[in-house]
Amino acid sequence: MEEHTVVAVDVAKAVFEVAVSEEAGRVKLHRRLSRGELEVFFAQTRKATVVMEACGSAHHWGRRLESLGHKVVLLPPHQVRPYVTRNKTDRADAKGILEAYRNADIRPVPVKTVPQQALGSIHRFRAGWIAARTAQVNTLRGLLRELGFVIPEGIEKVLPQVRLLVADADSGLPDSLRWTITTACDEIESLGESIRQAERQLEAIAEQTPVVERLRSVPGIGLMTSTALVAFVGAARRFPSGRHFASYLGLTPREYSTGLRHRLGRISKRGDSYLRVLLVHGARSVLCHAKKATTHDRLRTWALALQKRSRHNKAAVALANKLARIVWAVWKTDEGTFVSIPAAA
Repeated sequence: MEEHTVVAVDVAKAVFEVAVSEEAGRVKLHRRLSRGELEVFFAQTRKATVVMEACGSAHHWGRRLESLGHKVVLLPPHQVRPYVTRNKTDRADAKGILEAYRNADIRPVPVKTVPQQALGSIHRFRAGWIAARTAQVNTLRGLLRELGFVIPEGIEKVLPQVRLLVADADSGLPDSLRWTITTACDEIESLGESIRQAERQLEAIAEQTPVVERLRSVPGIGLMTSTALVAFVGAARRFPSGRHFASYLGLTPREYSTGLRHRLGRISKRGDSYLRVLLVHGARSVLCHAKKATTHDRLRTWALALQKRSRHNKAAVALANKLARIVWAVWKTDEGTFVSIPAAA
């Protein structure tokens, strides 16, 4: 095979569909390979451009194929789907990947390193544990409310009051429920400890990653947001501007324009929802602290003025957009920390 050969791989759990193209628009060879046969196939193939969807295990295979000397291109799956024009089959998916690769407007996804994926996994586990703990606390409060025991909101209030309720023999709590509720409290505490341990791991990783320290100098960007950006974005240089970065995160308005009519709507909410949530929460924190402060820099002055003209949530999202652009600038230039500019008198 020649170096200009393009090979599309439809990644799966056990069976991989491979389509080889040496001429645009034409597939020279189709192969259906098992997991063990895939690496042997590419080890025996001359250097080529291997195109895959950025789905499960694609980053792993991307690293393996790069080590064999191939150029790997990962495409966003939702942008490949329109090129599968007929019935969905593995062969049609591979052909669609080849066609999508020819579209220069589709931006490839960088192949993640193992440390990046490990960092992202810690974030995913932590988010899952938080969701499980919240669900367990809500279940506990709801079931006790059915028995006439009203527990206030807040995890710091729930566990102490529930344990006192279980320990009190005259509380009226059915004896058959005491062991179950005690077990539920133990599970909630165990989940809380897992969350804290994950945060300690993230802090340890942050201390060894200089870019995290630079990102944390931006207002509203703390440990969670900075490490999540490093894990899921990788590098800011692949975005030509801060506007593109904010658009990638789904923080820019959705546009519906035609002719002379230009209409901007709500934010697009594209991209990783986890990153977007972290940035919006960080913006809320900046707004909350700005209200209590007596002096403000230009960023906080602008945010407070916007909040007065519009609603709080809209101001928080707009501030999150601006914070994303500041993050891009700090990250891309690799220069020092964010410096607050005093507001004009």
